[in-house]
Amino acid sequence: MNRFLQIFRIPDVRNKILIVLGVLVAYRFLAAIPIPGVDAARLQNYFNSNQLLGFLNFFSGGGLENLSVMMLGVGPYITATIIMQLLTLIFPKFKEMYYEDGARGRAKFNQYSRLLTVPLAVFQAYGFLTLLVAQQVIDKPDFWSMLTNVAVITTGSMIALWLGELITEQKIGNGVSLIILAGIVSRLPQDARLALLSYTPARLTTYIGFIVVLLLVIFGVVYLNEGERKVPVAYARRVRGMKMYGGVSSYLPLKVNQAGMIPLIFAISVLLFPQFLAQVTSAFIPALGVKLNELVVTVLNNQLFYGIIYFSLVFAFTYFYTAITFNPSEVAKNLQRGGGFIPGIRPGEMTERYFKKTVNRVTFFGAVFLGLIAILPIIVQSLTGIAVLTVSGTALLIVVAVALETMRQINSQLTVREYEGI
Repeated sequence: MNRFLQIFRIPDVRNKILIVLGVLVAYRFLAAIPIPGVDAARLQNYFNSNQLLGFLNFFSGGGLENLSVMMLGVGPYITATIIMQLLTLIFPKFKEMYYEDGARGRAKFNQYSRLLTVPLAVFQAYGFLTLLVAQQVIDKPDFWSMLTNVAVITTGSMIALWLGELITEQKIGNGVSLIILAGIVSRLPQDARLALLSYTPARLTTYIGFIVVLLLVIFGVVYLNEGERKVPVAYARRVRGMKMYGGVSSYLPLKVNQAGMIPLIFAISVLLFPQFLAQVTSAFIPALGVKLNELVVTVLNNQLFYGIIYFSLVFAFTYFYTAITFNPSEVAKNLQRGGGFIPGIRPGEMTERYFKKTVNRVTFFGAVFLGLIAILPIIVQSLTGIAVLTVSGTALLIVVAVALETMRQINSQLTVREYEGI
Protein backbone atom coordinates (compact mmCIF):
# COMPACT_ATOMS: atom_id res chain seq x y z
CA MET A 1 0.00 0.00 0.00
CA ASN A 2 2.87 2.36 0.83
CA ARG A 3 4.43 1.56 -2.53
CA PHE A 4 1.18 2.46 -4.27
CA LEU A 5 0.95 5.81 -2.45
CA GLN A 6 4.50 6.65 -3.49
CA ILE A 7 3.30 6.83 -7.11
CA PHE A 8 1.24 9.92 -6.27
CA ARG A 9 3.85 11.46 -3.97
CA ILE A 10 6.56 11.64 -6.65
CA PRO A 11 5.58 14.37 -9.17
CA ASP A 12 7.58 12.94 -12.10
CA VAL A 13 6.05 9.44 -11.84
CA ARG A 14 2.58 10.87 -11.20
CA ASN A 15 2.79 13.11 -14.29
CA LYS A 16 3.90 10.19 -16.46
CA ILE A 17 0.96 8.06 -15.34
CA LEU A 18 -1.45 10.94 -16.00
CA ILE A 19 -0.01 11.36 -19.51
CA VAL A 20 -0.47 7.64 -20.18
CA LEU A 21 -4.07 7.75 -18.94
CA GLY A 22 -4.76 10.84 -21.07
CA VAL A 23 -3.41 9.12 -24.22
CA LEU A 24 -5.54 6.02 -23.53
CA VAL A 25 -8.66 8.19 -23.09
CA ALA A 26 -7.90 9.92 -26.40
CA TYR A 27 -7.53 6.55 -28.11
CA ARG A 28 -10.82 5.27 -26.68
CA PHE A 29 -12.51 8.46 -27.91
CA LEU A 30 -11.23 7.89 -31.46
CA ALA A 31 -12.19 4.19 -31.29
CA ALA A 32 -15.82 5.25 -30.78
CA ILE A 33 -16.00 7.24 -34.06
CA PRO A 34 -17.35 4.94 -36.83
CA ILE A 35 -16.61 5.26 -40.52
CA PRO A 36 -19.56 6.35 -42.72
CA GLY A 37 -22.28 3.89 -43.76
CA VAL A 38 -22.18 1.47 -40.82
CA ASP A 39 -25.27 -0.39 -39.59
CA ALA A 40 -24.45 -1.00 -35.90
CA ALA A 41 -27.08 -3.75 -35.41
CA ARG A 42 -25.97 -5.87 -38.39
CA LEU A 43 -22.33 -5.37 -37.45
CA GLN A 44 -22.89 -6.46 -33.82
CA ASN A 45 -24.76 -9.62 -34.91
CA TYR A 46 -21.97 -10.55 -37.31
CA PHE A 47 -19.26 -10.12 -34.68
CA ASN A 48 -21.19 -12.19 -32.15
CA SER A 49 -21.28 -15.07 -34.64
CA ASN A 50 -17.62 -14.85 -35.72
CA GLN A 51 -15.00 -15.85 -33.14
CA LEU A 52 -12.05 -14.99 -35.39
CA LEU A 53 -13.04 -11.35 -35.81
CA GLY A 54 -13.85 -11.20 -32.11
CA PHE A 55 -10.25 -12.17 -31.39
CA LEU A 56 -8.88 -9.57 -33.80
CA ASN A 57 -11.04 -6.99 -32.05
CA PHE A 58 -8.67 -7.32 -29.07
CA PHE A 59 -5.76 -6.07 -31.14
CA SER A 60 -7.72 -3.12 -32.47
CA GLY A 61 -8.33 -1.97 -28.90
CA GLY A 62 -12.07 -2.56 -29.37
CA GLY A 63 -12.30 -0.39 -32.51
CA LEU A 64 -13.09 -3.18 -34.97
CA GLU A 65 -16.50 -4.07 -33.55
CA ASN A 66 -18.00 -0.72 -34.57
CA LEU A 67 -15.82 -0.14 -37.69
CA SER A 68 -14.31 2.97 -36.17
CA VAL A 69 -11.52 5.02 -37.67
CA MET A 70 -9.29 2.94 -35.35
CA MET A 71 -10.74 -0.39 -36.53
CA LEU A 72 -7.29 -1.86 -37.24
CA GLY A 73 -5.63 -0.32 -34.19
CA VAL A 74 -2.07 -1.56 -33.75
CA GLY A 75 -2.78 -4.81 -35.61
CA PRO A 76 -0.86 -3.87 -38.80
CA TYR A 77 2.17 -2.85 -36.72
CA ILE A 78 2.11 -6.17 -34.86
CA THR A 79 1.94 -7.99 -38.21
CA ALA A 80 4.80 -5.87 -39.58
CA THR A 81 6.94 -6.66 -36.52
CA ILE A 82 6.32 -10.38 -36.93
CA ILE A 83 7.23 -10.24 -40.64
CA MET A 84 10.44 -8.35 -39.88
CA GLN A 85 11.41 -10.93 -37.26
CA LEU A 86 10.78 -13.72 -39.76
CA LEU A 87 13.02 -11.92 -42.27
CA THR A 88 15.91 -12.24 -39.80
CA LEU A 89 15.83 -15.97 -40.59
CA ILE A 90 16.12 -15.37 -44.34
CA PHE A 91 18.40 -12.34 -44.67
CA PRO A 92 21.64 -12.18 -42.62
CA LYS A 93 21.62 -8.37 -42.88
CA PHE A 94 18.38 -8.12 -40.88
CA LYS A 95 19.68 -10.64 -38.35
CA GLU A 96 22.88 -8.64 -37.86
CA MET A 97 20.88 -5.41 -37.57
CA TYR A 98 18.54 -6.81 -34.92
CA TYR A 99 20.91 -8.90 -32.80
CA GLU A 100 24.41 -7.45 -33.24
CA ASP A 101 24.19 -3.71 -34.01
CA GLY A 102 22.96 -2.72 -30.57
CA ALA A 103 20.53 0.11 -29.91
CA ARG A 104 21.14 1.82 -33.28
CA GLY A 105 20.42 -1.38 -35.21
CA ARG A 106 17.29 -2.06 -33.15
CA ALA A 107 16.03 1.49 -33.81
CA LYS A 108 16.60 1.07 -37.55
CA PHE A 109 14.84 -2.30 -37.45
CA ASN A 110 11.84 -0.70 -35.73
CA GLN A 111 11.78 2.07 -38.34
CA TYR A 112 11.49 -0.53 -41.11
CA SER A 113 8.61 -2.10 -39.17
CA ARG A 114 6.81 1.26 -39.08
CA LEU A 115 7.27 1.75 -42.84
CA LEU A 116 5.94 -1.75 -43.52
CA THR A 117 2.89 -0.94 -41.37
CA VAL A 118 1.49 1.46 -44.00
CA PRO A 119 1.00 -1.00 -46.91
CA LEU A 120 -0.19 -3.69 -44.48
CA ALA A 121 -2.79 -1.29 -43.07
CA VAL A 122 -4.01 -0.48 -46.61
CA PHE A 123 -4.27 -4.17 -47.49
CA GLN A 124 -6.01 -5.13 -44.26
CA ALA A 125 -8.45 -2.21 -44.44
CA TYR A 126 -9.49 -3.08 -47.99
CA GLY A 127 -9.65 -6.80 -47.14
CA PHE A 128 -11.93 -6.30 -44.10
CA LEU A 129 -14.25 -3.92 -45.93
CA THR A 130 -14.50 -6.32 -48.87
CA LEU A 131 -15.21 -9.23 -46.53
CA LEU A 132 -17.97 -7.31 -44.72
CA VAL A 133 -19.53 -6.24 -48.02
CA ALA A 134 -19.55 -9.87 -49.23
CA GLN A 135 -21.21 -10.95 -45.96
CA GLN A 136 -23.81 -8.15 -46.44
CA VAL A 137 -22.82 -6.59 -43.12
CA ILE A 138 -22.27 -3.19 -44.76
CA ASP A 139 -23.54 -1.75 -48.05
CA LYS A 140 -21.18 -1.84 -51.00
CA PRO A 141 -19.50 1.59 -51.29
CA ASP A 142 -18.58 3.23 -54.58
CA PHE A 143 -14.95 3.56 -55.66
CA TRP A 144 -14.32 6.96 -54.02
CA SER A 145 -16.09 5.98 -50.80
CA MET A 146 -13.99 2.80 -50.59
CA LEU A 147 -10.80 4.77 -51.27
CA THR A 148 -11.75 7.35 -48.61
CA ASN A 149 -12.55 4.69 -46.00
CA VAL A 150 -9.28 2.83 -46.67
CA ALA A 151 -7.31 6.08 -46.33
CA VAL A 152 -9.11 7.01 -43.09
CA ILE A 153 -8.60 3.55 -41.57
CA THR A 154 -4.91 3.52 -42.57
CA THR A 155 -4.43 6.96 -41.01
CA GLY A 156 -6.17 5.76 -37.85
CA SER A 157 -3.79 2.82 -37.62
CA MET A 158 -0.76 5.11 -37.88
CA ILE A 159 -2.25 7.45 -35.24
CA ALA A 160 -2.72 4.41 -32.97
CA LEU A 161 0.96 3.52 -33.49
CA TRP A 162 1.99 7.11 -32.68
CA LEU A 163 -0.12 7.13 -29.51
CA GLY A 164 1.44 3.81 -28.49
CA GLU A 165 4.93 5.24 -28.91
CA LEU A 166 3.97 8.29 -26.83
CA ILE A 167 3.05 5.90 -24.02
CA THR A 168 6.25 3.89 -24.42
CA GLU A 169 8.35 7.07 -24.13
CA GLN A 170 6.98 7.58 -20.60
CA LYS A 171 8.58 4.25 -19.56
CA ILE A 172 5.36 3.20 -17.81
CA GLY A 173 4.68 0.02 -19.76
CA ASN A 174 4.64 -0.83 -23.47
CA GLY A 175 2.36 1.51 -25.43
CA VAL A 176 1.07 -1.05 -27.94
CA SER A 177 0.27 -3.53 -25.17
CA LEU A 178 -1.50 -0.91 -23.04
CA ILE A 179 -3.71 0.11 -25.99
CA ILE A 180 -4.77 -3.51 -26.42
CA LEU A 181 -5.33 -3.77 -22.66
CA ALA A 182 -7.54 -0.66 -22.72
CA GLY A 183 -9.73 -2.24 -25.40
CA ILE A 184 -10.17 -5.42 -23.35
CA VAL A 185 -10.94 -3.56 -20.12
CA SER A 186 -13.47 -1.33 -21.89
CA ARG A 187 -15.60 -4.39 -22.67
CA LEU A 188 -15.79 -5.63 -19.07
CA PRO A 189 -18.80 -3.53 -17.97
CA GLN A 190 -20.83 -4.66 -20.99
CA ASP A 191 -19.90 -8.34 -20.49
CA ALA A 192 -20.73 -8.14 -16.76
CA ARG A 193 -24.12 -6.53 -17.52
CA LEU A 194 -25.03 -9.27 -20.02
CA ALA A 195 -24.02 -11.98 -17.53
CA LEU A 196 -26.16 -10.42 -14.77
CA LEU A 197 -29.17 -10.03 -17.08
CA SER A 198 -29.07 -13.73 -17.99
CA TYR A 199 -28.81 -14.85 -14.35
CA THR A 200 -31.56 -17.00 -12.83
CA PRO A 201 -31.59 -18.84 -9.45
CA ALA A 202 -31.53 -22.15 -11.33
CA ARG A 203 -28.15 -21.21 -12.80
CA LEU A 204 -26.48 -20.39 -9.46
CA THR A 205 -24.30 -23.53 -9.53
CA THR A 206 -23.22 -22.78 -13.09
CA TYR A 207 -22.25 -19.22 -12.20
CA ILE A 208 -20.27 -20.37 -9.13
CA GLY A 209 -18.46 -22.94 -11.27
CA PHE A 210 -17.72 -20.23 -13.83
CA ILE A 211 -16.15 -18.01 -11.16
CA VAL A 212 -14.02 -20.93 -9.91
CA VAL A 213 -12.84 -21.67 -13.47
CA LEU A 214 -12.08 -17.98 -14.00
CA LEU A 215 -9.88 -17.85 -10.87
CA LEU A 216 -8.08 -21.06 -11.88
CA VAL A 217 -7.42 -19.69 -15.35
CA ILE A 218 -6.03 -16.44 -13.92
CA PHE A 219 -3.73 -18.46 -11.64
CA GLY A 220 -2.64 -20.63 -14.58
CA VAL A 221 -1.96 -17.63 -16.81
CA VAL A 222 0.16 -15.95 -14.13
CA TYR A 223 2.04 -19.19 -13.53
CA LEU A 224 2.62 -19.64 -17.28
CA ASN A 225 3.74 -16.05 -17.80
CA GLU A 226 6.13 -16.06 -14.82
CA GLY A 227 7.26 -19.70 -15.04
CA GLU A 228 10.86 -20.35 -15.99
CA ARG A 229 13.48 -23.09 -15.90
CA LYS A 230 16.65 -21.88 -14.19
CA VAL A 231 19.73 -23.43 -15.80
CA PRO A 232 22.73 -23.20 -13.41
CA VAL A 233 25.77 -21.47 -14.87
CA ALA A 234 29.25 -21.25 -13.34
CA TYR A 235 32.14 -19.04 -14.42
CA ALA A 236 35.78 -20.13 -14.33
CA ARG A 237 38.29 -18.13 -12.31
CA ARG A 238 40.65 -15.95 -14.31
CA VAL A 239 43.73 -14.10 -13.04
CA ARG A 240 44.62 -10.76 -14.59
CA GLY A 241 47.62 -9.10 -13.04
CA MET A 242 47.14 -9.09 -9.28
CA LYS A 243 43.35 -9.52 -9.45
CA MET A 244 41.17 -12.59 -9.79
CA TYR A 245 37.93 -12.52 -11.77
CA GLY A 246 35.08 -15.02 -12.10
CA GLY A 247 34.52 -17.99 -9.91
CA VAL A 248 30.85 -17.04 -9.34
CA SER A 249 27.68 -19.05 -9.91
CA SER A 250 24.54 -17.78 -11.57
CA TYR A 251 21.67 -19.15 -13.67
CA LEU A 252 20.16 -18.67 -17.12
CA PRO A 253 16.34 -18.36 -17.05
CA LEU A 254 14.42 -20.19 -19.79
CA LYS A 255 10.82 -18.97 -19.80
CA VAL A 256 8.03 -21.50 -20.20
CA ASN A 257 6.21 -19.11 -22.52
CA GLN A 258 9.02 -17.58 -24.57
CA ALA A 259 6.74 -17.01 -27.57
CA GLY A 260 4.20 -14.86 -25.71
CA MET A 261 1.12 -13.96 -27.78
CA ILE A 262 2.76 -14.49 -31.17
CA PRO A 263 1.56 -18.13 -31.74
CA LEU A 264 -2.05 -17.04 -31.19
CA ILE A 265 -1.64 -14.24 -33.74
CA PHE A 266 -0.02 -16.60 -36.26
CA ALA A 267 -2.81 -19.14 -35.81
CA ILE A 268 -5.56 -16.55 -36.28
CA SER A 269 -3.82 -15.24 -39.42
CA VAL A 270 -3.78 -18.75 -40.90
CA LEU A 271 -7.45 -19.29 -40.01
CA LEU A 272 -8.42 -15.96 -41.60
CA PHE A 273 -6.44 -16.53 -44.79
CA PRO A 274 -8.95 -18.95 -46.44
CA GLN A 275 -11.74 -16.37 -46.00
CA PHE A 276 -9.67 -13.66 -47.66
CA LEU A 277 -8.62 -16.11 -50.39
CA ALA A 278 -12.30 -16.89 -51.06
CA GLN A 279 -13.08 -13.18 -51.33
CA VAL A 280 -10.22 -12.61 -53.78
CA THR A 281 -11.32 -15.63 -55.84
CA SER A 282 -14.91 -14.38 -55.98
CA ALA A 283 -13.70 -11.20 -57.67
CA PHE A 284 -12.39 -13.24 -60.62
CA ILE A 285 -14.42 -16.49 -60.51
CA PRO A 286 -17.66 -15.74 -58.60
CA ALA A 287 -19.00 -19.31 -58.58
CA LEU A 288 -15.76 -20.79 -57.23
CA GLY A 289 -15.45 -17.99 -54.67
CA VAL A 290 -18.94 -18.68 -53.30
CA LYS A 291 -18.19 -22.40 -52.95
CA LEU A 292 -14.88 -21.75 -51.20
CA ASN A 293 -16.52 -19.29 -48.81
CA GLU A 294 -19.30 -21.77 -47.97
CA LEU A 295 -16.72 -24.51 -47.33
CA VAL A 296 -14.64 -22.27 -45.04
CA VAL A 297 -17.69 -21.10 -43.08
CA THR A 298 -18.96 -24.69 -42.69
CA VAL A 299 -15.62 -25.93 -41.34
CA LEU A 300 -15.01 -23.01 -38.97
CA ASN A 301 -18.58 -23.02 -37.64
CA ASN A 302 -18.07 -26.61 -36.52
CA GLN A 303 -16.81 -26.07 -32.96
CA LEU A 304 -14.99 -29.42 -32.84
CA PHE A 305 -13.06 -28.89 -36.08
CA TYR A 306 -12.39 -25.25 -35.25
CA GLY A 307 -11.04 -26.16 -31.80
CA ILE A 308 -8.79 -28.96 -33.10
CA ILE A 309 -7.36 -26.81 -35.91
CA TYR A 310 -6.85 -23.80 -33.65
CA PHE A 311 -5.15 -25.85 -30.91
CA SER A 312 -2.85 -27.59 -33.43
CA LEU A 313 -1.80 -24.33 -35.07
CA VAL A 314 -1.05 -22.63 -31.74
CA PHE A 315 0.94 -25.68 -30.57
CA ALA A 316 3.01 -25.78 -33.77
CA PHE A 317 3.63 -22.03 -33.93
CA THR A 318 4.79 -21.99 -30.30
CA TYR A 319 7.66 -24.31 -31.20
CA PHE A 320 8.29 -22.39 -34.42
CA TYR A 321 8.54 -18.95 -32.82
CA THR A 322 10.56 -20.23 -29.85
CA ALA A 323 13.08 -21.60 -32.37
CA ILE A 324 13.29 -18.10 -33.88
CA THR A 325 13.77 -16.21 -30.63
CA PHE A 326 16.05 -18.68 -28.85
CA ASN A 327 19.10 -19.99 -30.71
CA PRO A 328 20.84 -22.71 -28.61
CA SER A 329 23.98 -22.50 -30.75
CA GLU A 330 24.38 -18.73 -30.21
CA VAL A 331 23.63 -19.00 -26.48
CA ALA A 332 26.20 -21.80 -26.07
CA LYS A 333 28.84 -19.78 -27.97
CA ASN A 334 28.20 -16.61 -25.96
CA LEU A 335 28.36 -18.57 -22.73
CA GLN A 336 31.68 -20.11 -23.72
CA ARG A 337 33.11 -16.73 -24.78
CA GLY A 338 32.24 -15.30 -21.37
CA GLY A 339 34.02 -18.13 -19.59
CA GLY A 340 30.78 -19.70 -18.40
CA PHE A 341 29.70 -23.33 -18.40
CA ILE A 342 26.89 -25.53 -17.12
CA PRO A 343 28.15 -27.75 -14.27
CA GLY A 344 28.56 -31.31 -15.53
CA ILE A 345 28.15 -30.29 -19.21
CA ARG A 346 31.13 -29.79 -21.52
CA PRO A 347 31.21 -26.34 -23.20
CA GLY A 348 30.50 -26.12 -26.91
CA GLU A 349 28.49 -28.77 -28.74
CA MET A 350 27.41 -30.62 -25.58
CA THR A 351 26.07 -27.38 -24.08
CA GLU A 352 24.17 -26.67 -27.31
CA ARG A 353 22.54 -30.12 -27.19
CA TYR A 354 21.62 -29.58 -23.55
CA PHE A 355 19.92 -26.27 -24.37
CA LYS A 356 18.00 -27.82 -27.28
CA LYS A 357 16.75 -30.68 -25.12
CA THR A 358 15.80 -28.41 -22.21
CA VAL A 359 14.05 -25.82 -24.40
CA ASN A 360 12.04 -28.52 -26.20
CA ARG A 361 10.83 -29.93 -22.87
CA VAL A 362 9.95 -26.53 -21.42
CA THR A 363 8.27 -25.38 -24.64
CA PHE A 364 6.04 -28.48 -24.70
CA PHE A 365 4.24 -27.40 -21.53
CA GLY A 366 4.00 -23.82 -22.75
CA ALA A 367 2.61 -24.95 -26.13
CA VAL A 368 -0.04 -27.18 -24.55
CA PHE A 369 -1.13 -24.45 -22.16
CA LEU A 370 -1.27 -21.80 -24.91
CA GLY A 371 -3.36 -24.17 -27.03
CA LEU A 372 -5.80 -24.69 -24.16
CA ILE A 373 -5.90 -20.94 -23.56
CA ALA A 374 -6.83 -20.44 -27.23
CA ILE A 375 -9.80 -22.83 -27.19
CA LEU A 376 -10.93 -21.98 -23.65
CA PRO A 377 -14.07 -20.06 -24.78
CA ILE A 378 -15.24 -23.15 -26.70
CA ILE A 379 -14.67 -25.41 -23.69
CA VAL A 380 -16.47 -23.07 -21.25
CA GLN A 381 -19.46 -22.55 -23.54
CA SER A 382 -19.83 -26.28 -24.12
CA LEU A 383 -19.76 -26.92 -20.35
CA THR A 384 -22.07 -24.09 -19.25
CA GLY A 385 -24.33 -23.86 -22.28
CA ILE A 386 -24.60 -20.09 -21.67
CA ALA A 387 -23.27 -17.89 -24.46
CA VAL A 388 -22.57 -14.86 -22.24
CA LEU A 389 -20.40 -16.88 -19.86
CA THR A 390 -17.10 -17.06 -21.67
CA VAL A 391 -13.55 -17.02 -20.36
CA SER A 392 -11.23 -15.63 -23.00
CA GLY A 393 -7.88 -17.06 -22.03
CA THR A 394 -6.28 -14.89 -24.69
CA ALA A 395 -7.65 -11.72 -23.09
CA LEU A 396 -6.53 -12.88 -19.65
CA LEU A 397 -3.05 -13.66 -20.98
CA ILE A 398 -2.79 -10.13 -22.40
CA VAL A 399 -4.12 -8.50 -19.24
CA VAL A 400 -1.80 -10.45 -16.92
CA ALA A 401 1.32 -10.00 -19.06
CA VAL A 402 0.74 -6.26 -19.57
CA ALA A 403 -0.17 -5.65 -15.92
CA LEU A 404 2.95 -7.43 -14.64
CA GLU A 405 5.23 -5.63 -17.10
CA THR A 406 3.69 -2.24 -16.25
CA MET A 407 4.09 -2.93 -12.51
CA ARG A 408 7.76 -3.79 -13.04
CA GLN A 409 8.43 -0.56 -14.94
CA ILE A 410 6.61 1.58 -12.36
CA ASN A 411 8.52 -0.17 -9.59
CA SER A 412 11.82 0.49 -11.36
CA GLN A 413 10.87 4.19 -11.68
CA LEU A 414 10.17 4.35 -7.93
CA THR A 415 13.41 2.54 -7.10
CA VAL A 416 15.45 5.00 -9.18
CA ARG A 417 13.86 7.92 -7.32
CA GLU A 418 14.66 6.29 -3.97
CA TYR A 419 18.33 6.02 -4.88
CA GLU A 420 18.35 9.63 -6.13
CA GLY A 421 16.98 10.75 -2.74
CA ILE A 422 19.73 9.03 -0.73
